Amino acid sequence: MPEYRKVSVESVPNTPNPTREKKEIDEAVGATEFGFNVFTAEPGEQIPWGYHRHPDHEELFYVLSGELRVETPDGEFRVGTDEAFFVPRGAPNRAVAAGEEPCRFVAVGAPKDADGAVIEEECPACGDATDRTYEAVEDAGRTVYVLSCAECGVETRRFE
Repeated sequence: MPEYRKVSVESVPNTPNPTREKKEIDEAVGATEFGFNVFTAEPGEQIPWGYHRHPDHEELFYVLSGELRVETPDGEFRVGTDEAFFVPRGAPNRAVAAGEEPCRFVAVGAPKDADGAVIEEECPACGDATDRTYEAVEDAGRTVYVLSCAECGVETRRFE
């Protein structure tokens, strides 16, 4: 007998990330074949940690409200309310909340077990296009995520 599950999106805890809110709905319901996340990002916040690609994973963004700007090697794409944007496997991209209002959107990806991301951004210190490591640190009573170059270890960005 199948096991049906229902959750309230608002009841799902926020997952650490550089946006105001990330709700991992797939984890909450026990989905095993695809990822399903609901994000709320303030204008200028990027999703996720940097310019990245998923070697074996496709993604689809669906904007519920606001506007998302997706940066790719082919240029920038603006994705507005009630629009969807597909990212093929292996395709580099960075999504940023655009406009004056927060952007609320759904990110769906499959296959779920192949969602590992490869960040490849130029390091301001060593100049190499490298992956990033990150750690959560406490700063003035808030959790801050600090990204560092995987090659030389220099801090490259902070997300509050």
